Amino acid sequence: MSFHDVSFPDAIARGATGGPEYSTDVVMVASGFEQRNQNWSASRARYDISTGIRTREQMAEVIAFFRARKGRAFGFRFRDWGDFEATDQQCQAVSATVFQLVKRYPSGPVVEIRTITRPVVGSVVVRVNGNVVTPTIDHATGRLTFGAAPAATPVATFRFDVPVRFDTDHLQVISRAYNLQNVQSIPLVEIRA
Repeated sequence: MSFHDVSFPDAIARGATGGPEYSTDVVMVASGFEQRNQNWSASRARYDISTGIRTREQMAEVIAFFRARKGRAFGFRFRDWGDFEATDQQCQAVSATVFQLVKRYPSGPVVEIRTITRPVVGSVVVRVNGNVVTPTIDHATGRLTFGAAPAATPVATFRFDVPVRFDTDHLQVISRAYNLQNVQSIPLVEIRA
């Protein structure tokens, strides 16, 4: 996959709108009952960054960032300011010495488990049996590698970014005056990384 390991500007991301999305087909039958078919096992986030652009300088920054990513061609890191931290999350075992960072979203008896692939460098604190340990952290996959199998399942606290791409190849900027530029929408979509 084509991915640039760079972060979208935080000051603009703070004003973005968006969040998780699912794909569900709803089929209505003649009796009025319905059948719902879940197409995705996990959500995928979608954002609109146009709401975060407040100045001409920020618009110029977005244009440069869009050009460098070649529209939809290259993914990048995006900070979802509504959901970017995880505290004391039990990691998922991949093997005896490799564990995946995840974030759990409990609601009643259901727990959604989100795989975290882009932890923020310097933010990951891992504990085993309450003691801080230092495994190798792959910041491009969210995997922790231990030299030997840990005595218990690791628990991690961390910040993370969402791997996204622009969901358009055309950035349509409206220039009404020198200091008055805006866009209707600049969509981003989470990519499976």
